[in-house]
Amino acid sequence: MKRIILKIDGMTCSACSSGLEKYLNKQNGIYNASVNLVMANTTIDYDENILDIPKLETFIKKAGFKSLGEFKEIKIEKQNTKEKHKLIIFTILAIILMYISMGHMLNLPSIPYLDPHKHIYPYMITLLLLTITFLIYGFDIIKNGYKNLIHKTPNMDTLVGIGVITSFLYSLYNMYLVFKGHHDAVMNLYFESSAIVIYFIKLGRYIDNINKDKTKEALQKLVTITPSKALIKKGEEYQEVTLDEIKKGDILVCKAGQKIAVDGEITLGQAHFDDSFITGESKPVNKMAGSKVLAGSMNYDGYIEYKAEKIGKDSTISEIVRLVIEASNTKAPISKMADKVSGIFVPIVILIAIVTLILYLIITKDLSESLITFVTILVVACPCSLGLATPLAIIVSEGICAKEGIIVKKSEILENIQKVDTTVFDKTGTLTYGKLKISKIINYSDLENSKILQLAISLEAKSNHPISQAFTDYAKEHHLQKLKVSSFENIPGFGIKGKVENDEIMLGNSKLLDKYNIKNVHTDDDNDLSSNGNSIIYVIKNNEIIALIGADDIIRKNVPTVIKDLQNKGIRAIMLTGDNEKVANKIAQKLGITIVYSNVVPYEKAQIIKKLKAENKYVMMCGDGINDSPALSLSDISISMHGATDIAMDSSDIILTQNNLNSILKLINISKTTFKIIKQNLFWAFFYNLIMIPIAAGILKPFNIVLTPMLASIAMMFSSITVILNTLRLKKLN
Repeated sequence: MKRIILKIDGMTCSACSSGLEKYLNKQNGIYNASVNLVMANTTIDYDENILDIPKLETFIKKAGFKSLGEFKEIKIEKQNTKEKHKLIIFTILAIILMYISMGHMLNLPSIPYLDPHKHIYPYMITLLLLTITFLIYGFDIIKNGYKNLIHKTPNMDTLVGIGVITSFLYSLYNMYLVFKGHHDAVMNLYFESSAIVIYFIKLGRYIDNINKDKTKEALQKLVTITPSKALIKKGEEYQEVTLDEIKKGDILVCKAGQKIAVDGEITLGQAHFDDSFITGESKPVNKMAGSKVLAGSMNYDGYIEYKAEKIGKDSTISEIVRLVIEASNTKAPISKMADKVSGIFVPIVILIAIVTLILYLIITKDLSESLITFVTILVVACPCSLGLATPLAIIVSEGICAKEGIIVKKSEILENIQKVDTTVFDKTGTLTYGKLKISKIINYSDLENSKILQLAISLEAKSNHPISQAFTDYAKEHHLQKLKVSSFENIPGFGIKGKVENDEIMLGNSKLLDKYNIKNVHTDDDNDLSSNGNSIIYVIKNNEIIALIGADDIIRKNVPTVIKDLQNKGIRAIMLTGDNEKVANKIAQKLGITIVYSNVVPYEKAQIIKKLKAENKYVMMCGDGINDSPALSLSDISISMHGATDIAMDSSDIILTQNNLNSILKLINISKTTFKIIKQNLFWAFFYNLIMIPIAAGILKPFNIVLTPMLASIAMMFSSITVILNTLRLKKLN
């Protein structure tokens, strides 16, 4: 299976996006397609053995839209000057048209030779020419509308197109009658309705595009973190290049005050760097030769040379942007519901308009009034606000999350996190920093302590468990050299083993002893170390315990507050750990966690998650993403505490790039606010159509309240603006 994101042209409302999505999902070889109206793209999972990009683009064309190629970056295209000038010109023309057509009704001074009572023919021809100008201006709307009608995916443009052309053709018919001598027919000209509807649709879209761009700003800030150019070193010379010109392995230069261009490794020099945009670390971090640097990091005070490792879309920041874009293309349950409604809304509106037209013709026998009512219903019912209600809010909130170091991979997670009533935490590396330090060694052999630690350090160097870093730090501090290790084996939940100097060495917890039937006669020492908050590592040589090593850990900042706040929200907190009972309980006591499962291996963690779900608990699991992967995959929502460089490998629903559990509380707050606003948006979108369609149909005519196509287009525009402005309130969370 392969995944691609394609940029789409021609979508104007949710009926477009839902229609295209349905069409793509029906095609053989496409596993799943999700269309995003706001970002104007589609994410497609497909079988590369059956389909390729040209075939996918053919499907899009057949559905009535156009593929603009692979979606590579977020672009906030400011409304260009040409479009702005067009709008200004047509605003002036709209005012002139309205004055000519309606000035006499308001007793305004008439324009010479354009009085409908005295100069009928110049009046009609002027209105016709002005209206044709507007039809040319809005030809894209009419073309898209009828094209989508042919492709059986009617949308907002279809409603407008049918209404505009109906009004225009009826006016042409009455113009013909005037030329035939029926001068009274001049009062049945509705050229201005066709023109002004197009004008207000164009004005609304211009405003919509400006406001849609505001919703993308949080994502755009992620893209602009990286510089546009870099300094590359070639021999003894330096050359400024664009990011596209950088190749893997190139040596780049970064001076004080400049940003790192691509992910890489320092080969020369030393400097302090600001990585806070990803890691959340507020203090500058000192880095030297051998240290990794991330694209977008600011060099505060030194000169460095670094080798390019991850370039272009492979860089950490590009990976974050990709994940956020893919997340915005997934559908939350509430969004799917809105899409379904939008998909059937346009055909229903067309049906309502046709039925109303027929009833008016039967009851009033007035073709003019019947057609105007028909056009008004079509224009006022455009589902633009309905289509914007959910995706705008999702994109804003996911952009805010990304800025806060929270990468949400699926939009549905934003909605479902509100259901969580049980949160399960791994201990080491999650509730604690996982930066253990060797605190004590109890030696039972005739070997020197340094030799035992050398054996342990050599083996731990092969492991990726958080505890291995304690041994690495100890080795650096005490200048211990690693020994050669062969036949290395990781034993998840128990420990590690391998051959060092022809001896079989094992390191692990007390369960490792049970697994290999090794008698433990050192329980008193184990208890003593545990009571002081140490994690215990048994050192076993050739199936004999030769030492106990104690390592203690530090609780992450803000964790006690996070646990308390979760519990105040009615969310139960549980600790799962492979560590021994005494250490686990001591940490749990400090954090206020009352439910603790200790000495559990990955399989047992997964069983506990299953048990909780069987009790109808909605479970969120937070772990390190390695030993916890079985439990994470079984939980309803999975969160990984991971460094930025691990993002590409991570499979959790949510990644906390800043490794800060306080982000969970932020996420819950963002989620609740987002879906409160989405519900408000959907209410106003539905309420607008519920009220305006009957009014357009003439329900208030007995009270002399009549809606015209022009007023209908204004009302439709303001309904969209209301939804957009309500959504932009989310930015206050930032």
